[in-house]
Amino acid sequence: MASHSHHDDHSHGSMKSYVTGFVLSVILTAIPFYLVMTGGLESKGWTAAVVIGMAVVQILVHMIFFLHMTTSAEEGWTMTALIFTIIVVVIMLAGSIWVMYHMNTNMMPGHDMDLMSVPQ
Repeated sequence: MASHSHHDDHSHGSMKSYVTGFVLSVILTAIPFYLVMTGGLESKGWTAAVVIGMAVVQILVHMIFFLHMTTSAEEGWTMTALIFTIIVVVIMLAGSIWVMYHMNTNMMPGHDMDLMSVPQ
C-alpha cells in the first residue's frame, strides 16, 4: 500500500525550506569568516562575540530548516532534543575555552615566546 498518514506528509521540508536554510547557513558562515580573515572589528572580544552569536543563530537555522524542529510537541521529543542540544553545545564551548585557556597559560612555562628568535 502506498498510503501515507497525515504526519508523514509534513515530516519532510519543502524545497523552498531547504533552499532558505542553505542560504541562511551560507550567510551565517560567510560573515564570521570575513570578520576573522579581515582582522575583525575594533576589538577581538567583539569579533568573538559576533562569531559566537552567528554560531548560535546557525544552530537554530539548522534545527528549524533541516531537522524540522518546531515548538509543537507532536511526538514529545522536540523539547528533549532541544535541551540535549543546548547541554552538548554548552559543554563543548565551555570545555574548548577551558582547554585553550589552560594550554595557552601552561605551554612552556617560564619561556617568553616573543623573546625567542628564529636563527637566520
